[in-house]
Amino acid sequence: MNQRTDGAVVIRLAYEAVCRSGLPVENIFKNTHLMQKQMGVYQRIPQQAQYSFWKEMVAVSQDADIGLHLGEHLPLFRGQIIEQLFVSSSSFGEGLQRTLPYQRLISDAFQATLVVEGNECYLKNNKQPHPNNLVNRHFSECAMFGVIQFFKFMTDGAFKPKRIDFDFREGAQASEYVRVYHCPVSLGQVETRLYFDTEILNYQLWQAEPELLHLHEGFASKKLVELTYYDLIDDVRAVIARSLKQGEITLEMIATDLGMSARQLRHRLQEANTSFQQLLGEYRCRLSKRLLKDSSESIEQIVVLTGFAEPSTFYRAFKRWTNETPIEYRKRKQSPPSI
Repeated sequence: MNQRTDGAVVIRLAYEAVCRSGLPVENIFKNTHLMQKQMGVYQRIPQQAQYSFWKEMVAVSQDADIGLHLGEHLPLFRGQIIEQLFVSSSSFGEGLQRTLPYQRLISDAFQATLVVEGNECYLKNNKQPHPNNLVNRHFSECAMFGVIQFFKFMTDGAFKPKRIDFDFREGAQASEYVRVYHCPVSLGQVETRLYFDTEILNYQLWQAEPELLHLHEGFASKKLVELTYYDLIDDVRAVIARSLKQGEITLEMIATDLGMSARQLRHRLQEANTSFQQLLGEYRCRLSKRLLKDSSESIEQIVVLTGFAEPSTFYRAFKRWTNETPIEYRKRKQSPPSI
């Protein structure tokens, strides 16, 4: 039930790509429990949504290469701090190096570093592949197109990929990769890499505004700090998920598990505009709703699974969350739709 989060940028661009491709966008996003309001510029979404999205895309499109093909419909990546940092730089190479520390603002799946070897260089992604092969492949193929498209835009079309390595073993036909990326692709490699000529690093950016560098770097740093709050919230939720069946859990228990004092944890959660009680309540609410809707567990067992000491406490909390009793909620959710 614990849900790690990720940046919403790639999914937001994918949403636009689905619209452009002619696929039934509303059905896809309804079935993945994603809403457009979740896809703001700097918002976070559950990582599980990535898996659900790509699984649904394969099912709806019946296209085994949907990630690659959806990439062709991606809108140009614009209006984010990454572009602003680029245009604060005098050259493509300078802009690239300047933006790499902030790539988490796009997605936690990106952890790229630049390697220069003579006349050739490459970006390699140091992030471990997603454990689900479907997500890893389709996300990587779609995102790679977006990266190349952005680099071409920043260099007025001068950027040209030489070849691409992917860390997954099964993919599209070699000719299809060449058609989309305009370069050869190798599968089953140790890590994902994008190769290009070193000389492009010296490409001068005509739109450079170096006087804005300090402003843009300050904003990017602030957003990066905010991600540490999301990380903390994810960590607290993970401990709650592990500990809930043991009964009542406290802030002190969570803090000890995370290796900090209760006072420190309370302060950091306040900085993140939340609290332990709020996170615990939200988790219990989601879990109890799911168990009532999708399982045949008794109310008594759900009380235990959600960590309440007494059924009466659970009933009062559930009524406060939903304005319904658990029995009313289950009956409404499990009743067959009227014809």
